[in-house]
Amino acid sequence: MNHPILNQIGAIFIPVSNIEKARDWYCKILGLEADGEIQYGHLYVLPMDGTGIVLDSKIFSEDTIFETPAFHFNTKNIEESYNYMKTKDVQLLTDIQHNHYFNFKDPDGNHLMVCKC
Repeated sequence: MNHPILNQIGAIFIPVSNIEKARDWYCKILGLEADGEIQYGHLYVLPMDGTGIVLDSKIFSEDTIFETPAFHFNTKNIEESYNYMKTKDVQLLTDIQHNHYFNFKDPDGNHLMVCKC
């Protein structure tokens, strides 16, 4: 039987309060150019390898903030990534846990994770 829905994730939407500031912050921590187009006045698609991330200011409210990480960013070196985030004045929520991951917040309070792959 053919299944019309693929077992793939296309993109994850992150609620943000200010699309320009969120674009700049995410691009800064990911080492990306912040030169893409903001679509429809409220969407910014981060140029990711693999599953996409869409920043969306239209869906933002205090009720939509991620209070638990919905995904993680991969790293090959968890210690280097942790120290890097400290230099970017990112609000770290945990130390490195089990030598494998740590959690942090974006400027809107969304909980995010970096995990060793």
